[in-house]
Amino acid sequence: MAAPDAAGVVDPRRALALREVFASQVTRRLNVPAAEQRAYAGRLQAALREHALGELSGEYVVMVDRNANVQALLIYFRATPADAWQMIGASPVSTGRPGEFDHFVTPLGVFEHTPSNMDFRSEGTENQNHIRGYGKRDMRIFDLGWAQAERGWGKGGVSQMRFQMHATDPDRLEPLLGVRHSKGCVRIPASLNTFLDHYGILDAEYAALVESGKSLWVLKSDRQILPWAGRYIVVVDSERKARPAWSPAPGAKAHARVPAGTDTAD
Repeated sequence: MAAPDAAGVVDPRRALALREVFASQVTRRLNVPAAEQRAYAGRLQAALREHALGELSGEYVVMVDRNANVQALLIYFRATPADAWQMIGASPVSTGRPGEFDHFVTPLGVFEHTPSNMDFRSEGTENQNHIRGYGKRDMRIFDLGWAQAERGWGKGGVSQMRFQMHATDPDRLEPLLGVRHSKGCVRIPASLNTFLDHYGILDAEYAALVESGKSLWVLKSDRQILPWAGRYIVVVDSERKARPAWSPAPGAKAHARVPAGTDTAD
């Protein structure tokens, strides 16, 4: 998919071929209508522009809509600043659910994924409630460092939280993706976690370290990092007042798998 041509150049338009890979490998997907894809592309560009990244191109970008009625992650790409952002794929997520102690509202903004906050991998261990907060063993935890976030308890206000994106308990909590349910981090499907990890979607700076001669244990030896690896996760809030049909909420059966008070994990 990413082999160079005779001149040694990899055509950036080939980055869009990742759509087919996403569709075949990511099991929890959202069918986002074309008009909605364009609307989110506009939100993405506005957020990047606000952070002096309006000319960003040539790399994948991950965007999360934290809105309670959406709870979705979308991957975008454009080859040049003159091109429109195009969606690669979308999946349901869970972001911060306010109302309980130590639960933050997932922060808005543009967050850089950098080895300065080195990723790690899940041990797959259960807590006292038999919940695997980081998912099954070997799932990657994308660590975005400390972030200022709104406290979802007490009198509110803002304080620091460790912002991460990671898989979650595959049996009890992954079925609840699509509603706010975390302590502030972004929970994603296991198949999406594997996809992001294997193709290095957010690993531009990790790849640069490897190319400089560093050995990073967190990167698997069989990874297939693409030439368009990125480094940014953008969190927005679409401020929707109703849930769109393309982002359905989990049903009663999914909620029934989680006894009250046993889901405190992140």
